[in-house]
Amino acid sequence: MEHNSLGVIGGMGPKATSVFFDKVIEHTAAERDQEHINMIILNHTSLPDRTSVILGGRGELFLEAIAKDLKLLELAGVSNIAIPCNTSHYFYDEMQQMTSVPIINMVDETLKDIHAKFGDNSKIGILATTGTINSGVYKTVCESYNMKLHEPNEATQELVMDIIYNQVKSNLEVDPAVLEGIINDLVYKEGCNCVIIACTELSCIPISRQAMEISIDAMQVLVNQSIVRSGKQTITEI
Repeated sequence: MEHNSLGVIGGMGPKATSVFFDKVIEHTAAERDQEHINMIILNHTSLPDRTSVILGGRGELFLEAIAKDLKLLELAGVSNIAIPCNTSHYFYDEMQQMTSVPIINMVDETLKDIHAKFGDNSKIGILATTGTINSGVYKTVCESYNMKLHEPNEATQELVMDIIYNQVKSNLEVDPAVLEGIINDLVYKEGCNCVIIACTELSCIPISRQAMEISIDAMQVLVNQSIVRSGKQTITEI
């Protein structure tokens, strides 16, 4: 494939992968087919659940399964790899060691953007799977930027997990007002500067402009980086 092609390891979950692909198309400055990004998308739905392997201490199951995907994309000649799954980034270093192709670090790029906007000592809320939160991947990088990660209380986290697993992944209709309410509480009641939407399933839920203004979607950050690193412009850059 040509120099600036993008490899995508998806299926975590399939709906989130579809939304990622749509967002790349929608946000690429292009007026004809040939001006869009060449992509190879591996919709690897049988990858082990990331939260389960992290909480169960069985990360090798995920790494063994994804190793072939990384090698396949490398052999295909892609220039960068995007993985639209926040929880999988717990294994970022191990995955990067498996391939010479740069993997876009969604966690680092998201927190870099937040730090550029809010600066040191910011208080940042997070909405993610329990696996992502317990892994500490966002907390560690957040602290490296001299910011503080604020995690939801137990009841809120249970609600977030219900939305992710019992609604979005189960392809049930989700009320955006519930997610918006959680975001509002974290900002206006608990004093967060903004809230990271750090689960690609949550990125599938259309939220209001007001909620978007006080949150940052890690998937959108990954979309923007995927476009720019593929040598294209995002719509917002025009």
